[in-house]
Amino acid sequence: MSDSDIGNLSASEKTAPLKMNKYLWTLILGGMCLWGLATVFPGGGFLIEHPGEGNGFQWYHAVVLGIVEGVTEYLPVSSTGHLLLVQHFMGLTATKTGKAAADAYAVIIQIGAILAVLSLYRRRSGRIALGLIGRDPEGLRLAVMLVISFIPAAVVGLCLGDRIKAHLFGPWPIAIGWLVGGIVILMMPNLQNRSKQISIENIQWRQALAIGLFQVFALWPGISRSLATIIGGIVAGMGLVAAVEFSFLLGLITLGAATVYEMAGYGLLVVAEYGVTLPLVGIICSFAAAWVSVKWLVAYLHQRGLALFGYYRILLAAVTGILLFCGIL
Repeated sequence: MSDSDIGNLSASEKTAPLKMNKYLWTLILGGMCLWGLATVFPGGGFLIEHPGEGNGFQWYHAVVLGIVEGVTEYLPVSSTGHLLLVQHFMGLTATKTGKAAADAYAVIIQIGAILAVLSLYRRRSGRIALGLIGRDPEGLRLAVMLVISFIPAAVVGLCLGDRIKAHLFGPWPIAIGWLVGGIVILMMPNLQNRSKQISIENIQWRQALAIGLFQVFALWPGISRSLATIIGGIVAGMGLVAAVEFSFLLGLITLGAATVYEMAGYGLLVVAEYGVTLPLVGIICSFAAAWVSVKWLVAYLHQRGLALFGYYRILLAAVTGILLFCGIL
C-alpha cells in the first residue's frame, strides 16, 4: 500500500541524506497560510507587528521552542512536558495571560510537526484523502480506524480539558508522568519484541478503539501521546514499527484537532503576545526538527526497542524532582 513510506524504507534509504524537495516547501508555505488565515480578523490581527519585546519573547525563544516541539512530538518522551519546563525556564509563564499565550503557542507550533509527518507519509496520507472522497476503499477504511482511535481522547479532552490544564500542567504532574511512562516501558520488554501480528492494513475497530483508549492517558502531561498510542498498538497485537506508524497517522488527527481548537480560542492572544513572525519561526523549526526526529526514530526502532526512552524518562523525572525539592523549579 505504501512501499515508499518510512516504515518500509530500505537500510540505504534510511541513511540517505535528508533533503527537502519542492513538496516540503509547499507544505511549509501551507502552514504559514493556515496561521495567516487564523489571524486575519476584523480587528486587524494580521497587521499587528509585535516582535515580543514587551514580554521578553525573542526569535531565539521561538527557535528553541520549535526545535523542542519538533524533536519530542513523536518521540515517546512527552513534548508537552518538555515544552512546559522550557517555557518555565524562559520566564514565559510568569503571568496568567503569559501562561495562556505560551500554552496556546506550544500547541499551535505543532503545525510544523503535522506537516512533517504529512510529507514523510505522503503516499499513505494521500490514499486516506482519496478514500475520503470515495476513490480508495482501503484508504477510507484506514481513515475510519483513525477516527475511532481519535474519539475517546477527543471526548475526554472536551469534557475535562480545562480541569486538566488547571491541575496537571505543572512540574510535579509532569515528573510523575515521565516516571510512570519510563517504568511502563522497562516493564514491557516482551511486548517490545513481539512479532508482527496486526498490520495497519488489517487493523479492526476493536484494536483501533483500544489504541484510542490508551491515548486518553496522554492527556496527563508527561505521559506522551506517542508512548500511549504505541503501547496501545503493541497491546492490541501490532508489531513495534506498525504501532509507531499508526501512532504517527493518529497524531495527524489528534494534533490537528488540538491545533485548530487552540487557534480558534487563543489565536488572537498569541498574536497579541508574540506577533505573527515568531509563531511562523516556531512552526518552521518544528517542521525541520520533526522531519529529522521521525526519520531517526523509525530507523532506530527497526533495530532496537523502547528501553532507551524508558531510561531517559526516569532520569528526567529524577532531575526534575531534585530541582523541585531544591526550589529551582
